[in-house]
Parts: sequence; C-alpha cells; structure tokens
Amino acid sequence: MRFTLTTWNINSVRLRIDLVAKFLKSARPDVLCLQETKCTDDAFPLKRFKRLGYEHVAINGQKGYHGVAIVSKLPFEASDVRTFCGKVDSRHISVSFGEKAGLHAPLVLHNFYVPAGGDIPDPALNPKFEHKLSFLDEMKACEPLHPKGADRHVLVGDLNVAPYENDVWSHRQLLNVVSHTPVECEKLLAVKDSGGWIDIARQRIPQTEKVYTWWSYRAADWTVGNRGRRLDHIWVSPALENAVSDFRITRDARSWERPSDHVPVTAALEV
Repeated sequence: MRFTLTTWNINSVRLRIDLVAKFLKSARPDVLCLQETKCTDDAFPLKRFKRLGYEHVAINGQKGYHGVAIVSKLPFEASDVRTFCGKVDSRHISVSFGEKAGLHAPLVLHNFYVPAGGDIPDPALNPKFEHKLSFLDEMKACEPLHPKGADRHVLVGDLNVAPYENDVWSHRQLLNVVSHTPVECEKLLAVKDSGGWIDIARQRIPQTEKVYTWWSYRAADWTVGNRGRRLDHIWVSPALENAVSDFRITRDARSWERPSDHVPVTAALEV
C-alpha cells in the first residue's frame, strides 16, 4: 500500500485555507501535517477539509500562536498529545494508523512544531532560545520517540533547525544565526540519533547539494539569492528505511499569493 504524507508550516490555517485546498487538490496526499495553525480547536476549518476528502482530523491548537494538526483521508486508531518543558503550547500531536486504514501493521506518526528560538543565540540572554534548547533535550529523552525493532514510526514537522552545512544558503554566515548555530544542530542530530531516525531528505539527496524548505519574508524577492534554509523535516524509523519510494519539496508554493514562508514537503512510503 502506498502511503503519502505532507508536512507544511502553514502560518495560519484559516488565513491560508485556500492555499491548502489548492495543494490538496493537486497533490492529494493521504495525510497532511500542519504546523503554526494559529487557531483554537473549535475555530479549525473542519468543514472545508471534509469537503476536500479529509474527514479524519486530530488537532492541538491555541489562540493566535503555534498549533499543530493532522488531517487524513485514512482513519486513525488513536491520537495523543504531549507537552514539553512544562508548557501547554500546542507543539505536538501524534496519531496511529492500523487496520482501519488498511495497514497490515501499525504506523505511528508524530507531528512537531519546535520553538523558533528568537533572534539572540544565547540562552542566558534569550529565554526563547533557552526554551528551544530545552525542548530539543526533552525530545531526545522522550521514550515514544525511540522506536524499537519493527516499530514503524514517522516524525515530521517544522523542527526549526537546519542541521547540515548545505541546509542553509551560507553555512559560514549563518553559524551565529538561530536555526543553524552549532548547539542547535548538535541537539537536533542527537534527537535523530537517539531514535535511530532516518532523515529522508538527506537519505535521497546528497549532503553536497543545497536543499531548502523556508525562505524569509524579509526578502523583497525570495528568489533573488535563493537564501533559504531546510527547517521542515520527515524522518522515518529504521523499519521504514527501505519503504521510502518518493520525496519532494513543492518549492513553487513559496510564490503563491500570500504564501507561508515554508513550503510543503511530501514523502511516499510503501507500507
């Protein structure tokens, strides 16, 4: 069975629901994981998603900030929400798929929105950066993020770290810029290694090649200079390493009308 999923930091699902609909009508993934939905659960546009064929929805939202959601054409067996750093700030949701979705073995999907971390890369001076580092430490220690043996797990989201040199437009110039500082990169890679996760993008695209999923709003024309970063990730557990059949970044979405600064990232798995 082919299972397709997309992760996308939409930067307000209500503001950009037409863009989401445009993408879903074209790409038709089985599952869409959203970050920065920026709305309470009762304000989430459920009816629009159901009209698009996505009848199964798991939401963890809050007013005006953060928020994550998973919308699916396939039914869930269960959903779960975890908090990190003692904050109820809507940064995680997970679902499990099984017999109801036609799978022969369970598959667990985690959707994360890691804190951005502010502008100053010093935890002593910037509480937001301290929060980000602590969040990554807790992810590393989180037992459900340590798949074992035949566990079929997927972790996606805006992880807000570009961990490798060619995940940013200039490694040298961004070494002291939040999202690519050495301490953040080390901590995110520690999360990955602690779970034995496989980074699909870097499994399929050589580390010598530049890969981006985010371009700043601050640039008048984001295509000039192509100053991007790879902040959006899809990881799979070792049991799914050989199941990946496709991976793509919908770069053109950055040029749509009133776009998010992130673009959709999609993977296909043979499950």
